[in-house]
Formats: sequence, C-alpha cells, structure tokens
Amino acid sequence: MQPLQDSDTSVGDRSLTRHPAGLRMNAASRRAVCMRLARRTLDPQSLCVAFIVVLLGFITVYPMVMLLYGSFHSTPPGMSGSFNLAGYIAALKPSNLVVLSNSVGIAIMQTLPSVVLAILLAWIIARTDTPGRATLEILITLPFFLPPILTAMAWGMLGNPQNGLINDAYKLLTGSSKPLVNVYSYGGVVWHLMQYSTAFLFLFLVDAFRVMDPSLEEASRMCGAGYRYTFRRITLGVMLPVITSAAILAFIRGVEAFESPVFFGTPAGVKVITTEIYDSITGRTPPDYQYASAIGFVMLVLMLCVVLLQWKLLRGKSFQTVTGKGFRPAPIQLGRLKWLTFAICVLYFLISVVLPVGQLLIGSFFQFLGFYSVDSLTLDHYRNVFDNADFWRSFRNTMFLGLGGATATMLVGCLISYITVRTRMKGRQVIDVIAWIPWMLPGIVLGAGFLWAFAMLPAGIPIYGTIWALFFAYLSLGTPVAVRRMSEAYRQLSVDLEECSRVHGASWAQTIWRIMISLTWPAFTVGWVLVFFGIMRELSASILLYSVGNEVMSVTLLKLWLSGQAEEVCVIGLLMIALVIVLRLLLPRIGGRSKV
Repeated sequence: MQPLQDSDTSVGDRSLTRHPAGLRMNAASRRAVCMRLARRTLDPQSLCVAFIVVLLGFITVYPMVMLLYGSFHSTPPGMSGSFNLAGYIAALKPSNLVVLSNSVGIAIMQTLPSVVLAILLAWIIARTDTPGRATLEILITLPFFLPPILTAMAWGMLGNPQNGLINDAYKLLTGSSKPLVNVYSYGGVVWHLMQYSTAFLFLFLVDAFRVMDPSLEEASRMCGAGYRYTFRRITLGVMLPVITSAAILAFIRGVEAFESPVFFGTPAGVKVITTEIYDSITGRTPPDYQYASAIGFVMLVLMLCVVLLQWKLLRGKSFQTVTGKGFRPAPIQLGRLKWLTFAICVLYFLISVVLPVGQLLIGSFFQFLGFYSVDSLTLDHYRNVFDNADFWRSFRNTMFLGLGGATATMLVGCLISYITVRTRMKGRQVIDVIAWIPWMLPGIVLGAGFLWAFAMLPAGIPIYGTIWALFFAYLSLGTPVAVRRMSEAYRQLSVDLEECSRVHGASWAQTIWRIMISLTWPAFTVGWVLVFFGIMRELSASILLYSVGNEVMSVTLLKLWLSGQAEEVCVIGLLMIALVIVLRLLLPRIGGRSKV
C-alpha cells in the first residue's frame, strides 16, 4: 500500500484530488444553488415585497424621520444650522395650551353630536321602513365627498354677519338689524366640521346596523325590556367597537382639520394646531420649520394616546354576534313615524348639501355677492373662469394627480393587502401598521415632513418643487384607504382559488391580476373613487408642497378666495361639485355590490 505523497492534505482535499468528477459535481451544485437563489431573488412576489418595503419607507417612514430631524434643526431645509430643543420649548410654552385646548375642544364638540346624528341616520336607513332609503343613503353621504374647501366657502357666504344670504333673509323677514348667525366664530368651525363628520360616521355605521342579528334585540324585548333600554344596552352595546372606532377617527379628523379653522377660526382669532403650523411656515419670515415640526410631533403623540385609549376601553370585552343560524333583518315598522324619519334625512340633506351648493349657484350668476337684484345678473364670471389659464392648468394638474394617483394608490394597496392578509411573511404586521400611519397624521404635518424629505434628497432626484412632490404626498395619504378596502375584499376570498390557479400553471403575477384583482374589482373601483375624491379635496398638504405652475384646484380656489374673487370661486366650485355628484351617483354601478 503506497503512502500518500502529501501528508498535509485534508480528507476533503484528498477526495477532491482523487476524484475529479466529484469536483465537477460540486461546482455544478454550486452553480445550481446560485441559480436557485437568483431565481428566488428575482421572483415576482419577492420583488413586489421589496418594492412595497422601499416605497412605504419612502412615503411614510422617511418623511417622519425627516420631520423629527427638522424638529431639532434650527434652520430651514438646505441651510446649515445647529441642533437644539428650541422648537419643542416653543411648542410647549404656556400660550400654546390655548391652541391645544381649542383643537381638542373643537374636535370633541363636533364629534359628540355627529356620533348621535350619524347613529340616528344609520338606524333609519338600515333598520326601519322609511320610504326611499336607497336614495336617502346616497344623499346623506354626499357631504363626505364634497371638498371641504367648497362647503367652507359656501358657508362663509351664507353665514357672513354683514351680507350673508341667511342673515339678509332673516333681516328682511323680521326687520332686525342684528345677524342671526355668524360662522366666523368658534361655533362656525364646529358647525362646518359636523357636516363632514356626520356623513363620515354614517358610512361606518350603516353597514354595522345592517349585519347585526335582530334576534338579540328580540330576546331582550321578550325578557321584558323596553325599546329604549334594548336600543341602549343591546344595540349600542354590541356596536360599541364600531362606534368607538368611528368616533376616534372622527375625533382625529377634527383635531387635524384645516379648512374649517382657517376659514372660520382665523378671522375670529381662534387658533388651532393646524393653523399654527400653517402660519409658522407661510406667515413668518423666515419660515419657522423647527417650531412647525415640533408641533407636528406633539400632535402625533396626542393621536397615538387617543388610539391607545380606545384599545384600553375595549380590552377584555367580547362583542361577538356570530351564531350558527342565518337571519334576515326585517325593517322596523314605524307606521306614521316613518314620515318623520324621512323628514329628518331630507332636512340633513337640505342643510348640508342644498344650502351650500345653492349659495354657490346663486353667487355664480350675480355680479357681486350680497347684491341680489335682476340688474346684477351676469355670465361674466363663467367667461372669466373659462378664459383663465391658471384655472385650466390647475384642472389638468388635478386630473393628472387624481387619475394617476388614485390608480397608483390602489395598485399599491392591492400589494400591501395581499402581503398582510394572504401571506405568512414575517413582519407583515409592521407593514400594515406603517401603511396605516398616514391616516393618523394631519395632512399639513405630513406635508411638513415631505418638505424636509424632498429638500434633503440628492440633487439627482428632482422631486422638490415639482408636481411629483404632490403625487407622493397623495400616495401616502391615500394608502390607508386603499389598504382597508382591499384587505376586506381579500379576506372574503378562499385560498383555494389561488392554489387552483397555480396548479394550472399560472404565475404569481397572473394569479394576482386574473384571480385576486378580478374577483375584488368592485372593492377596487370603490376604493379608487374614494382615493380620487380624497385627492380632489386635499388642501392642507397641497398648500405646503405646491410650486408655481403645479397648483391644484384646491390651491387655486384658496388663492382666488383670498384675492377677493369669490364669484369665480362659485363657478369653479360648481364644476367640481358636478363632477363629484356624477361620480357619486355612478358609484353603486361601477362598484357593484361593494359598499363605500
């Protein structure tokens, strides 16, 4: 037996030396492993997950990090400075307690009556035999879709103490010299917010009333409880999670509202957090970005505390109503009272929609607001608007951002919802939470974060000062709506559908497009319309991120209003409202059976 020539060779090395074929096999195996890893890396599903993670990081995490950075940085974006706590010291000074109390007080005062009214309207539509319920449901939800800037301007004309239409009619009928209402007040802010919040809460509550098992209420009445006791302890008790969730969201929207405080609160000296942020950036020279960023983070902490409070209230309580038998909710027979409930719904529609839209219509045909005589009738305002190049430019920008932004947002929402609902990927809950964060942030706070984020990007990424700054802001603000709509739709689909598609040779991308999106198309279209409406009415982020030549309709309306061209505002407002009404009436058709 011959000894080995190289006694230092290891066992593995000796086997490779003696068996060249084994060496070739190991190299082929390594190549195969590398190819499998490459295919796994380039797999469409993996690429989509990576894309979503990067995109969410850019449109949510990055602006929040830069907002935190800005709250410590002493100078505006792009300028050298130092890091200190001056912004937080200024934000937490005693005088700002009044600003904070105004924000919280207005939010509470508009949320409480809105919840009561929304519960009443939802109960009427979902549980009673009130005539025309299907039509009334569409009419009740219209204030949610109307841009708040338009209704704010309309109520500014209606409730102006000097020449408002309501006050002029009141003085004419009573001979009084004093105005009946003054919307430029604390109460005016609450009044305007209530109209939006009621419709918003109604959308949450009406379906909850529809799906509730009426046998629970019947059991209560059979045990001797009266109608009021049953409604208070059973109906509202079972619906507590839905009511509190909707109320929390309405409260958050009240705190972060911008249009109502800037139109009705600023003239009356009522300051809130959003107008304080706006003034610190646009009303000071130089802009105090550090102070605005610090206030934004204080506001974010407040919103998180509100959400944690809701979790604490509902922790350990059960609200399950699922039984082993089916049920068919029968409408409550109201008898003659059904005409009273019908009148309540119509009255809400008249006050929240007909009055402001009617004011815009009247104002568009008269030469001057407040002077309504036959001699003052004119079409000049329509000619001025149609000949205005700024209007058409803002209209094109709005349509581009609305159509493109809504489509991109829904596609992103489809991918995020698929990851969080249909996969077992680690960290999917984190993705879901990150996608939901913009819902809790005021648009003006997010706009301030994007200002820092885009200004600090490398010069080779030209987003700052372009229309793409608005595009990414709208994408961030609309993502929570898209994710909510698509997540609900995906949960209704069986996993067997995907498995069947893959077994028959379809790729992951084909399965997503031909199975998932096709079967959830009604929810997709409804979500698309909701995001489109959100882009059309967005003002708070737009006012900080727009640049000359990239204005959107809401910014153009605000500029015209501030320049005293209220009559042209009426014309543009009517055009926007006409588009809103058409899309809202088409929503049941394009959305199929899916509810808003």
